[in-house]
Amino acid sequence: MIKFKSILLIVFAVIITQSCSDTSTKSDKEKFIDNLISQMTLAEKVGQMTLYSSGEDPTVPVFNPKFREEIQKGGAGAIFASISMDSIKYLQGLAMKSRLKIPMLFGYDVVHGYKTIFPIPLAETASWDMKMLEKTAAVAADEASASGINWVFAPMVDLARDARWGRVSEGAGEDPYLGGLAAKARVKGFQGSNLKNNNTVAACAKHFAAYGASISGKDYNTVDLSENYLREVYLKPYKSAKDAGVSSMMSAFNEVNGIPATANKKLLTDVLRDEWGFDGFVVSDFASIGELMNHGFAENKEQCAELSINAGLDMDMEASVYKEEIVQPLVDAKKIEISKLNNSVRRILRVKYDLGLFDDPYKYCNEDRAKNKVFTKSNLAIARDMARKSIVLLKNENQLLPLNLSKLKTIALIGPLAKNQADPMGTWIAQGDTTSVVTTYQGLKKQLPKNSKLLYTKGCDIDSDDTSDFKNAIKIAKQSDLILLALGEKGDMSGEAASKGNINLPGVQTKLLETLSKLNKPIVLILTNGRPMTLEKEVKLSNAVLETWILGTTSGDAIADVLTGKYNPSGKLPMTFPRDIGQLPIYYAFKNTGRPSNPDVRYSSRFLDIPSSPLFPFGYGLSYTTFAYSNLKIDKETLSNKDVLTATVNIKNTGDFDGEEVVQLYLRDLIGSVTRPVRELKAYEKIKIKKGETKTIRFEIIPERDLSFVRADLSTGTEDGDFTLFIGGNSDAQLAANFKLKN
Repeated sequence: MIKFKSILLIVFAVIITQSCSDTSTKSDKEKFIDNLISQMTLAEKVGQMTLYSSGEDPTVPVFNPKFREEIQKGGAGAIFASISMDSIKYLQGLAMKSRLKIPMLFGYDVVHGYKTIFPIPLAETASWDMKMLEKTAAVAADEASASGINWVFAPMVDLARDARWGRVSEGAGEDPYLGGLAAKARVKGFQGSNLKNNNTVAACAKHFAAYGASISGKDYNTVDLSENYLREVYLKPYKSAKDAGVSSMMSAFNEVNGIPATANKKLLTDVLRDEWGFDGFVVSDFASIGELMNHGFAENKEQCAELSINAGLDMDMEASVYKEEIVQPLVDAKKIEISKLNNSVRRILRVKYDLGLFDDPYKYCNEDRAKNKVFTKSNLAIARDMARKSIVLLKNENQLLPLNLSKLKTIALIGPLAKNQADPMGTWIAQGDTTSVVTTYQGLKKQLPKNSKLLYTKGCDIDSDDTSDFKNAIKIAKQSDLILLALGEKGDMSGEAASKGNINLPGVQTKLLETLSKLNKPIVLILTNGRPMTLEKEVKLSNAVLETWILGTTSGDAIADVLTGKYNPSGKLPMTFPRDIGQLPIYYAFKNTGRPSNPDVRYSSRFLDIPSSPLFPFGYGLSYTTFAYSNLKIDKETLSNKDVLTATVNIKNTGDFDGEEVVQLYLRDLIGSVTRPVRELKAYEKIKIKKGETKTIRFEIIPERDLSFVRADLSTGTEDGDFTLFIGGNSDAQLAANFKLKN
C-alpha cells in the first residue's frame, strides 16, 4: 500500500509539473507577444494586418507592385502565392531586414493537395472515411511545408445544397453533420498535434459564413437566411473547424441578411469570438474589403477599413485598405480603437509563434525535405487509395461490373475524358503537374490481360458541337464486346466563378451516348465532374454508371481498380442528385410543409411536370455485393435527457463479393416548437463485411447531443416528444423504430 501511495504521489507531481509547464509556456508566449506589440508603431501594426500577393502564381493578381518595399518597412504580415523556395527565402529575408524582424506567413490554396493532387474535397467526402480525409490533408501539409508554405487556405467547409454553385466541388456537400466531421478531419490533418512540427501548417477554414447558400447558386451572390436556419444548418461545419483548433478563418465574399460577411460584426465578433471563443485570426477573401463599396455598404476605402476592423476582421488580403494613411486618421478620430488593432495583431502573432517562426523564420525552407517529401511513391499510393474510395457506383444492371475480363476480348474506350490528363485534376491544383496524371486509358492498359484489346477514340470534345468523330466511335464500338464511355465536365467547369445555369452534360456528349446505345452493346458510363448533374437520360441509356468525380493525379489507376474489381466501390453520395434543374436546391433534410408532397394530390407541395423525388438520394451508393438490413432494435421506448438510447441492426452481405457498407442512422423529431426536417443524419459507421457474413452494428443516441436543436428563441436544447429512428444504406432508409423523449 505504501509503495502504491508513493507511485500515486509521483504521478500527481508529474501532472502538476506538466500543468505548470503548460501555463508557463502560454504565459511566455503572451508576454513575448505583448512586449512585441508595445514596440510597434501604428504602421507596423497595420502591416501585420496586411497580406500581399507575390505574383509568382499567374492565377493570383498583384494589386500592389511595391509590396517588396512594404515588407522591408515591416508593412506586410503575410504573402500569398509565393511558390518557389528561393522566392520565399528572399521575401522572408526582406522581412528580417525590417526594424522588428517579424517573420511572415506564406499562404497558398492547398485545397486538395500540393504536388500530389488528391480527389476534390466533395469526392473525398463521398468516401465517408474521415481517417482518409485526415491522411490526405496531412500529406498535403507535409508537401506544402516542405516547399516553404506554412499557411493553407483550406479546408473549405461551406455547406451547399444547390449544385449550380461551382464551389460545391471544394466542400463536403449538403449535410451539416457529415460536413462537420470532414472539417474536423481536415483541420487535424493540416495542423497535426503540434504546429511547431515542421510537417504541419496553419489551416484556414473558409468562407465564414454561409457562402454556399448564395441565391440561385450564383457565385458571390446574396445570402438571405433566417437566423434559425443559419445556426441550425450553415454555421455548424465552421463550429466544428473551430472546435478542432483551426488557426484562422477566412471571411466570405457574400452578404448575410443584408450585411457583407467582410464587415459583419454579428458573425465575426458576436458569434465567432464571443459566443464560440475562437482565438485565431480572420483574413478577408481576396480584395473583399474593398468590395464593400460594390455592395453599397461603404462609401470609400476609409469606411471599408473602419467597418471591417470594427467588425473583427484581422487581416486584409490584397485590397490595400489596411494602410497607415487610411487607418491613422480613423484612429485619431476615435472611429477605430487602438485596442482593436492590438487584438488583431495579437491573434496573428500567436499563430506565427505557434508555428515556431520566431525561433526560425526559415524553418519551412528545407531543401532536403523538399527533395524527399514531395510527390513520393507513398504519397501517390495514398492518393490512389483515396481516389478509389471516392468513387460511387450509381447503377450496375445485371452485375455488368466488375468487368469479366475472361469473356471480354475487345473493349472500346470512348470519350473526351478517356485520355485526358488536364481535366481530371480540376481547379485549385496548387503545384500539381497535369502531365503526371494517369489517364483512364493508361490505367486500364496496365490492368487488362495481354490478350485483351483496348480500342480508343475521343468521340467528341467536352463542350463543342462537333460530331465528326462519331463515325469512329461507332466503328470501334461495333468491333467490341463492351463500351466504356468517359464523359463529364472540364476541370474548370466547377470551382470558383464556375456557377452554371444548367448542370447537364455539356456539348454533344449525351448525343454520343444516344448514338452508341442504338448498337445494343453493354455501356459503362464513367463520369468525371465536380458537382451533381442532371443525368436521368444518361443513366437510363447506360447499363452501369460510375461517378468518379475529379480524382486528381492517380485518376486512371483508381478507375481501373474499380472497373476490374481490384477494389469494390464503397462511396456514398454527399449531395443529392436532382432529376431536373427545376428541383434545385434539392436536399434530403427538407421540411414536410402543411401539404406534404404527393404525386397524386394536385394541391400538395409538388411540380406538375417533374417528380419531387431525386434521381439519387443523399447517402446513396451501390457495391458489387448486396447488403440486407434486418432486426432493428432499440433498448428503450422512452428516455430522458440523462439516458442513452442504444440501437442495433444486423447487416448481412448477401452477394458474391466481400464489401464495405456505410450504415447510416437518421432521426426525425415529429413535433417541435420550430418545425423539424423529415430526416437528419446523426451517425454512421463504415464497415467491411465478408460475403455471407452478418454483423451487428450498435449506435448510441445521446439526447443532449443528438436530439437538441435551435429553438424559436434561438436557444439550443431538447424538447419532449416523439421521434423516429431510421437505419439503412442511404437517406431513404426504411427500417424504423419509434421512441419518446420525456423529462
